[in-house]
Amino acid sequence: MSHHGARPRLAAPPYACDCHIHIFGDRQRYPLAAEIAYTPAEATVADYLQVRRRLGLERTVVVQPSTYGTDNTCTLDAIAMLRPHARGIAVVEPSVRDAELERLHAAGVRGLRFSSGVKNALHPDLLEVMAVRIRPLGWHVQLRSTHRDLPGLEARLLRLPVDVCLDHMSSIPPEEPLNHPAWATLFRLLGEGRCWVKLSAPYQLSRMPGPQYADYATQVSAMVKAAPERLVWGTNWPHPLVEIKPDDADLLDSLSEWVPDESIRRAILVDNPARLYGFS
Repeated sequence: MSHHGARPRLAAPPYACDCHIHIFGDRQRYPLAAEIAYTPAEATVADYLQVRRRLGLERTVVVQPSTYGTDNTCTLDAIAMLRPHARGIAVVEPSVRDAELERLHAAGVRGLRFSSGVKNALHPDLLEVMAVRIRPLGWHVQLRSTHRDLPGLEARLLRLPVDVCLDHMSSIPPEEPLNHPAWATLFRLLGEGRCWVKLSAPYQLSRMPGPQYADYATQVSAMVKAAPERLVWGTNWPHPLVEIKPDDADLLDSLSEWVPDESIRRAILVDNPARLYGFS
């Protein structure tokens, strides 16, 4: 394991993208939502830029955290500070006007966040109605699913007119065998060509230390074999909800442990996110 502050062993290729971070700004300027599942520590764009430089990354996707509800101001301000090398994932009210979706698009948003478990995210009950709304913009659904709800969502996800990106390897515990219904669902979705998987936050469920997170090696190898062109990677910085924070260098180095092929790593870090998030 690297010491916090050390650079990763893996040299990131030009335009490598961190596809999942959150920004938590000044409390006076960005008040928290009325109902929150946790109270975040401040984690600013300046703080993140130190991490991004240390890892040698150039592009970032800022994901609206649950603590701001449907007020995307902090996320949009972060994208503006990081542009042109930033995109975002928003959360909106189901009644959102088309003009507001277009404003978010102009600000760099490329998808909506859904989850039955994340507070304040769009509920999966709204998948179909919102997918129709975001299709003209070329956006995708970002879904924070688990091994419990993914199998039941499979048929609906396959029918959506937009792509779906599963956060954090769908939060399927690594001890579940590949024939577990959730893994089987994930691989069927990948096989249909409209699903993406984020190789992120292994530390949340792994029982092995980084940077190997060795209990996920078999699953990631199988994903690489199934659809290397639809895998992306992210840190999940600043790692809310875990007390012992992982080293972000370990999270980048996990890719060299899981994906020995340099050209596939480049696709995961550069080419795939460029397509999914619309980086030129």
